Amino acid sequence: MRIREIAWAKLNLTLEVLGRRDDGFHELRSLVAFAGVGDSLEFLPYDPDVPSGASELAEASNSSDAFALDIEGPFAKGLSGENLILIAARAAKDRFPQLNSGTFRLVKTLPVAAGLGGGSADAAAALRLLVQANNGTVCLNDIAALAPELGSDVAVCLRSKPAMMTGRGERVEPVKGFPQCGVLLANPGVQLSTADVYGELRAEPFRGEEKSEPPPDFGGSFETLIDYVSARANDLEPAALRLVPQVGTVLSTLESLAGVRLVRLSGSGVTCLAVFASPREALRAAILLAEQEPEWWITAGILGDPHAEL
Repeated sequence: MRIREIAWAKLNLTLEVLGRRDDGFHELRSLVAFAGVGDSLEFLPYDPDVPSGASELAEASNSSDAFALDIEGPFAKGLSGENLILIAARAAKDRFPQLNSGTFRLVKTLPVAAGLGGGSADAAAALRLLVQANNGTVCLNDIAALAPELGSDVAVCLRSKPAMMTGRGERVEPVKGFPQCGVLLANPGVQLSTADVYGELRAEPFRGEEKSEPPPDFGGSFETLIDYVSARANDLEPAALRLVPQVGTVLSTLESLAGVRLVRLSGSGVTCLAVFASPREALRAAILLAEQEPEWWITAGILGDPHAEL
């Protein structure tokens, strides 16, 4: 039976770069939430009842190479190299050989290299699908140990709930009382790699002097959220602006929208976000903006925990 997960878009509402570590990564502190939009990933396990030798898939079912991936969607052509979905699935199979293998089908609807954690979200969705397909064999906590090995954002994407990320992203603490609100995403259609942005940032070495802070509790208050985020920044934004000046145009355009309460670059990419008090306001603004900027990728959704109901 084919099963399905959404790889929810990850948004960095704040992103403080505390310094460059000796291992080449950067020490971060970031408030992360998720938009109610994302890639769609399906998984079809191989049939364990197929007689041995009846098909090449059956013969390979016990191998970590027995995963296949089909990709389609508006941004499928933007992907290159070995996909993180297969890397994650093979790593899980190596750790837990009893897992069923199978075929993944990705519908790529999020822009690539856009600051939305798309590849990490896809990998996290693949791990969740393997847990579903092997119910009783492994649980999400079992497989979560793989996340930091796959990428800095995979750990927070695994549960796709509002959280504080620290370290290089591998330490994740849930955030309490995150209010459900609206968000608009706009991307001018330019890719920007994370490595290029951090290279342009030229951060000072991390001295390990920063004190840890407890994750915030917003108490369900939208105003408390806005106050918290407004007092902090995305430290990668100046570097991204130098590399892709169009980001400045997107930010200034979003700031002019009626009802917008916060505008910010998300992550290291070129996607900018605008926060509204309600999803209805965000959707209305997205419709008007799409008429004004037909060449941009624009969408709107719920900001916070995409699994929660309003």
